[in-house]
Amino acid sequence: MSFEIARSGIAAVNGSLETISHNIANTGTYGYKSSRANFSAMYAGTQANGAEVSSVTQNIGKAGGALNTGGSMDAMIQGSGFFAVRDGMGETVFTRVGLFNVDKDGYVIDTLGRKLQGNNAVLDANGQPVAGAGLGAFGDLRVGSTQVGAAASDKLNLNGNLSADWSVPATTPFDMTDATTYNSSVTSVVYDSQGAKHALTQYFVKTGSNQAEVYYSFDGSTPAAAANATLSFGTDGTLAGASTATFTASPAGVDPINLTIDYKGTTQYASDTTTLTNAANGNAAGTLTGTSLADDGSVIATYSNGKQQRLGTVALANFANPFALQAVSDTSWKATPDSGTALYSQPGTSMTGSLAVGSVEQSNVDITSQLVDLMSAQRNYQANTKVISTESQVMQALMQAI
Repeated sequence: MSFEIARSGIAAVNGSLETISHNIANTGTYGYKSSRANFSAMYAGTQANGAEVSSVTQNIGKAGGALNTGGSMDAMIQGSGFFAVRDGMGETVFTRVGLFNVDKDGYVIDTLGRKLQGNNAVLDANGQPVAGAGLGAFGDLRVGSTQVGAAASDKLNLNGNLSADWSVPATTPFDMTDATTYNSSVTSVVYDSQGAKHALTQYFVKTGSNQAEVYYSFDGSTPAAAANATLSFGTDGTLAGASTATFTASPAGVDPINLTIDYKGTTQYASDTTTLTNAANGNAAGTLTGTSLADDGSVIATYSNGKQQRLGTVALANFANPFALQAVSDTSWKATPDSGTALYSQPGTSMTGSLAVGSVEQSNVDITSQLVDLMSAQRNYQANTKVISTESQVMQALMQAI
């Protein structure tokens, strides 16, 4: 019996060596979670029967260190959760390795070609994301909008300081070609319905105490219909009258441009004339130039016109018992009956961690602990072989005595 007990001890040590060696081999593997072999005593009824490796525990809860990659589509989960990826056979597995890119068909994939799972954006009839529509259908994340259409400008925010030191121009009436008929001018870029740029110039003319008149030109020409607005200021130098004005232009071959100009925040102080805000909405058409992830899991597309759109959101999976997940190849896990089914949520909400973009999680193996475990395993192996050697000597002595 002593032989069998010692043999079981050697077999158990061999099992632990497999676990230790696997940990050491994966010291540099991104997203790897170390394991520990758990020993238990064996009995045949009341008779001691040796030892065995009864289970292997994964250290799922311990995070690995962060490695800065600088990749706009790379992300590390800070806290609990797993990326869900679907392979070519349609099976979904889970991983902590957040190295992603976009393939030729627009799908967000990992380095093994598996498709990242999440919620795609809600799209309109033209295939463009609907602003404020929330989360769309769950499935393979895809950057489908490779072009963003043109949008006409309809709002312009303009503010700054119109110097209180201005004098009423001596030359009248206003003439955009004669700088002595106005005090200052500002040019803004606006877009028509086909995305073409146009120049809207505003001319400010002091007409009296605490009052200025605004005249407009469009692409260097005065509008066919007279267009102007009046800005009135209080004795404290802030706007006292209406803060908005409307302007309409009709470029050839496109829809009319109808602008609401907001002067809120404009002042009249005894200091230099300045422009603080000069921003119109609208944009030219643009093509996709790049994609990136945000900390909240948003997949952001950037276009050649500088516009950005959220095309989807990464979903992170969590489990009632993540320690019961089954480890499989490619640093991934499968759900099991004991782990429960995947529960999906956005990064940083519910039970999942947030994302650190531009980083990837390293292995959580503590190499020092593994080397200590390796020495302990060697000592235990030697002790069990010593039992066999001693038992053999005892049996030999017995046979000689007979």
